[in-house]
Amino acid sequence: MVNEWDGRHEDEGAPPGPGDVEAERLRRWRLLLGTDGPGGGERHGLTAEDRAVDAALAALYDRDTGGGGATSRTAGLGGSAPKVTKWLADIRTYFPQSVVQVMQADALERLDLVTLLKEPEFLEAMTPDIHLATTVLQLADVLPERTRQSARAVVETVVGSIERRIRQHTLSTVRSAINRSARTRRPRSADIDWPRTIAANLRHYLPERRTVVPHRLIGHARRRTGVQKDVIVALDQSGSMAESVVFGAVFASTLARLPSLQTRLVVFDTSIVDLTDLLSDPIDLLFATQLGGGTDINAALTYCSQLVTRPTETVLVLVSDLFEGGDRSALVRRARALRSAGVTMLALLALDDSGAPAFDHDLAGQLAALGVPAFACTPDVFPEVLEVALTGGDIGAWAQARAAAEAKGPG
Repeated sequence: MVNEWDGRHEDEGAPPGPGDVEAERLRRWRLLLGTDGPGGGERHGLTAEDRAVDAALAALYDRDTGGGGATSRTAGLGGSAPKVTKWLADIRTYFPQSVVQVMQADALERLDLVTLLKEPEFLEAMTPDIHLATTVLQLADVLPERTRQSARAVVETVVGSIERRIRQHTLSTVRSAINRSARTRRPRSADIDWPRTIAANLRHYLPERRTVVPHRLIGHARRRTGVQKDVIVALDQSGSMAESVVFGAVFASTLARLPSLQTRLVVFDTSIVDLTDLLSDPIDLLFATQLGGGTDINAALTYCSQLVTRPTETVLVLVSDLFEGGDRSALVRRARALRSAGVTMLALLALDDSGAPAFDHDLAGQLAALGVPAFACTPDVFPEVLEVALTGGDIGAWAQARAAAEAKGPG
């Protein structure tokens, strides 16, 4: 019972009595259920702040039941930009950031606020997040000129946040992976990595001589200044992959800063666009995408296969939910040919924070049988995935081990 008390009266020095606890329970149910909660449409017992919170929730979640004598309130935002901007300010005042993002996303869907995105005042009042950015990108072609600067600012803010989150970890992890992949087991004497060589030969320790006999030498390859690995990112830009497109584009742009990698970015739906030339500017890159439409993965892989010049040094990352609208059989044959040529290939069913995605399980199974593991991946984990791929590790085994560890939980 006491656990339901929110601590608002702790500074008064007296513990809550039974009446206080009951009143608090009713208050919470009233705010949660609105006019359907205890007390119906009555607002007595609510503080001024509670009433403001109640009004913000009502504007978004209450619905007109359409007669029959039912008491309810209609969504109170309508099509008025001033009302909406005030509501946005209110929810930032009364709710934590995580809740604000959820309510903004719900508002875009429930209250048909898409038309308001064409107003710069509305965009400037919104709190930029991944959901807003993807909505802006989907509407990019129809936004009027007066709104484009605000829309670009929204996307720029979100991209900057993602870059701060992933950039350093991605660059350091990939650099390390490339260096390890360049090791040789036939090093010149000056290039022998003695700590790794000793560790690899401990089984050959001779106690009587108090020494390790190095049956296998491990060393650093001569430093190369040119491109060492090729990475091709193929992004499915159908509507269901919107967040993955944003994260994938930012990752590709980050990888393009490494001179030891040759990074290419291909986006596709039923058509294919090579955006490699835009990798230096992730904002322009994202506005060049066309979120929505169908999916032709086979056509995308056919195009990507033409970009492969060094199969054994190439990693192909397909970001797609695998709901193929093209030729499935040809897709599988194309994946088989890429793998047979020596290309390292993986399918990311999602590259975002949204959790387990909906995907084509049958096609994912067929690809896995070819040595193309298919799994969802969060942005924070993607650098580790790429590290395994660049060093020639078993990506499928890595993904299974990580899934098992996450299922087991901490401890």
